[in-house]
Amino acid sequence: MDAVNINRSHKKFNLSAIIYQSYSKIHQHPFYKYLILLLGLPVHLIILLVYLSKKKNDSYSSIHKETKKALLMSGYKEELKLEYKEQIIRKQAFFREKVRQMDSEKLAEKWADEQFQKTLIEKTNSKLELLGEKRITFQDTFHALVLNPFFLVITLIPGLFMYLFIFLYSNAYLKYIFDRLIMSLFVIVGVVFLVFTILHLSPFNPAANILGETATKEQIAAFNHLYGLDQSYFSQLWNAVKGIATFDLGTSFTGNEDVASSIARKFPITLTLAVISLTMAILIAIPVGIISATKPNSFLDYTFMFFALIGLSIPNFWQGLIFILNFSIKLKWLPATFSPENWLSIIMPAVVLGTGLTASIARMMRSSTLEVINEDYIITAKSKGLGQRQVLWKHAVGNAMIPVITVIGLLFGGMLGGAAVTEKVFNISGIGSYIVDKQFVPDIPSILGGVVYIAITISLVNLFVDILYAFFDPRIRSKMKQY
Repeated sequence: MDAVNINRSHKKFNLSAIIYQSYSKIHQHPFYKYLILLLGLPVHLIILLVYLSKKKNDSYSSIHKETKKALLMSGYKEELKLEYKEQIIRKQAFFREKVRQMDSEKLAEKWADEQFQKTLIEKTNSKLELLGEKRITFQDTFHALVLNPFFLVITLIPGLFMYLFIFLYSNAYLKYIFDRLIMSLFVIVGVVFLVFTILHLSPFNPAANILGETATKEQIAAFNHLYGLDQSYFSQLWNAVKGIATFDLGTSFTGNEDVASSIARKFPITLTLAVISLTMAILIAIPVGIISATKPNSFLDYTFMFFALIGLSIPNFWQGLIFILNFSIKLKWLPATFSPENWLSIIMPAVVLGTGLTASIARMMRSSTLEVINEDYIITAKSKGLGQRQVLWKHAVGNAMIPVITVIGLLFGGMLGGAAVTEKVFNISGIGSYIVDKQFVPDIPSILGGVVYIAITISLVNLFVDILYAFFDPRIRSKMKQY
């Protein structure tokens, strides 16, 4: 029975310790400090009342005042000021600097204040320890209340979001993901601001371009009023941000179609094309890069790198046209244009879009593997008698993958934004060609919506890349746990 009680108290202590440690770490981060205050405002009000009630009986304030008064009466602060002033003057004389009396006094005053406060706190804490007391702080009050199960029960519902955030912060991996999501949010806000500002400052006039040269001033004014283009810059920016946050992007200037619905139809096509191209590139490029690195300057190495160089050099539009001429018109193996009902129609666009990506990944994998297999720890592993294959797959490939993962993440983002050429060649109604078509109006809601949702996808891909870093590199995992 005693063992059960000890186990329960141990679990309770661990839980409260985890909550308190996470809470203390959160308070070291200015942004999270105010966020946790907002999330657990009702709970913090309760803790504040308890803290103020306990503070009335706290002897720290009275001891602090008495100690401060004694130090001031002893002339300790003036002694510090004179000592620091002499040090500053000696330093200036040693370096043959011009002695500035006013600056010396200000600096000496600052240093004396800092040392005085430090000594004051040390002496106050020493007196408290002699009395067997401890200073009552807000965080200690929180810790004491958390130890009480009744407090946790009554504050669970009003402080649910706070406790969930504390739990999230206590887990290194969840905290790592959350930090990256917050960073991605700021990136997306920056993209919205930048893209909208560029479109707003664009010399193109949407009303004049859509209505034509014969449009009257009244018609142009009515068009601008209908779509809110006659509002101020900040009003339009706020409406754009609000629309993106609520997934209500309004209607496009051309065709009067719902922008969110249009993007929802077109974006999956581009994303599917990019994922298929990326998968093809990884499956081909990683083995090719490893083989080339393990057989440097061989026939295979030269052959693979030669084809990789060709893949980097071929323009997408030219490669697409050659594929259509040969595989569609001459051989009639594959359809020339994309059709969602025919899965064969995705093969040529995926190959064209993935060719450059495959070449880039293969070259990066080769150079990264070559660099790793010459490291000291690989030589040590070989000297211990490990086989070539075991050393390669267990020690070399994992470390070589870290820069390759970075390249894959960056290139995947470029594929989403740069798929417009391939989509145009194969008549694919994707998000890339959609943005290009709307660019020359310019159709602000359509362009902004398309670019922002591509930015969101790229941010999520970068988050996945950051998680892969931790998976492949144990050094990153250890840093995550220490932070």
